[in-house]
Amino acid sequence: MAKTILLVDDEPMIRAPLREFLQLRGHVVVEADTGQAARAAFRGADPDLVLLDYSLPDANALELIPRLRELDESVPIVVVTGHGTIDLAVQTMREGAEYFLTKPVQLSALGVLLERIFENAKNKRAQLASRTRESRAAPDPFIGVSDAIGALRTEVEKLAPSDRPVLIHGETGAGKGVLAAWMHRHGPRSEEPFVDLNCASLSRELLESELFGHEKGAFTGAVDAKAGLIEVAHRGTFFLDEIGDLDLAIQPKLLKVLDERQFRRLGSVRDRSVDVRLIAATHHDLAEAVQAQRFRSDLYFRISTLQIRIPSLRERRADVPLLAQSILRSFSSELGRETHLTGDALETLASYDWPGNIRELRNVLERSVLLAEGARLRGRDLRFDPAAVRARAPAATAARTLDESEKRHIEETLRAQAWRVAEAAKRLGVSRSALYRKMKEYQLRRP
Repeated sequence: MAKTILLVDDEPMIRAPLREFLQLRGHVVVEADTGQAARAAFRGADPDLVLLDYSLPDANALELIPRLRELDESVPIVVVTGHGTIDLAVQTMREGAEYFLTKPVQLSALGVLLERIFENAKNKRAQLASRTRESRAAPDPFIGVSDAIGALRTEVEKLAPSDRPVLIHGETGAGKGVLAAWMHRHGPRSEEPFVDLNCASLSRELLESELFGHEKGAFTGAVDAKAGLIEVAHRGTFFLDEIGDLDLAIQPKLLKVLDERQFRRLGSVRDRSVDVRLIAATHHDLAEAVQAQRFRSDLYFRISTLQIRIPSLRERRADVPLLAQSILRSFSSELGRETHLTGDALETLASYDWPGNIRELRNVLERSVLLAEGARLRGRDLRFDPAAVRARAPAATAARTLDESEKRHIEETLRAQAWRVAEAAKRLGVSRSALYRKMKEYQLRRP
């Protein structure tokens, strides 16, 4: 695959044969003849490698390497000089150069060196992808430095060794399933199955069949007997997500599993024994659902002895940069390229409310990486979903004045468009001058 190589040398007669050699090997060559031009070309070209002359009119390699590595520390730098010494080579390596060559450069040796560098980068990406697959199989629900995530970890570590049912509360996308899987891995049933089911994703008939299984002929289409997921989870952990959406007719059957450790397949008259630890999760207020008779009180009291609440991202903004960088590393390895977040991108992410929490953060980053043109994601490169930006609970907006609602809507739209005024104005259906007036009126400034 063609690579982009930044060739930095102030002598055109030296650049010419190197450029021709690299282009014949299929590479794209970007040239610069000063340190200032090299930094500008680095920002614009996102090179895969820098071939850097030691002495330039406005800087030397020891001064320039740190500045280039500030832009992207993952790009390998090869220093070329006409006055090579061991001490000079050591100094450039300490600053971050990968290799050190002396002039005149032997093109055959350069070709071998480039192959080695790109092969090492390929192997590094493969190793990163392997580690990421392993880590994604067991994601960490406690990434962050906030007091909220620290308190959550302390609480969960106390409850994980228990074998009692646990009810996890949290907004949509906050990571309830990840936390349940972590508790299973660190609980007394870690060597047994972990099985999960989302109650909100299936109709009542399908949900009951998935939970408890069915016998042959139990209903139209049941051509064979099938074990339910509770049966599959025997001796392990059964995670029931969005239990607040569990149909009232199914709730007493789940209660029987918890109280008597027994259940019946659909179409069967025989009780079967099962031993599972239940971890349930919901974004609903189940106590309110009990009062409204949408949820059985006996089941609620059975599953709510041990309760955990996952904080939303709005309550742990300090964790957003760490979470974003962790998620971005996994996407970068899958795509075979490393992508980095700039400081203004991290500020934009941390200032957003994240109504969809970690799931929305993951979606924004994945979309941004796929559409990014370079190796660095800046604030204006972030691709928010305008529909998600506008999503808010009614209680949060009911008491606002008209001006407050307008200010919030404008601010959310600006954030969704990474503070690009022209695009935000188009989204809002107003002129740029009108939007600028409103920004001044409401004192809205880019973070």
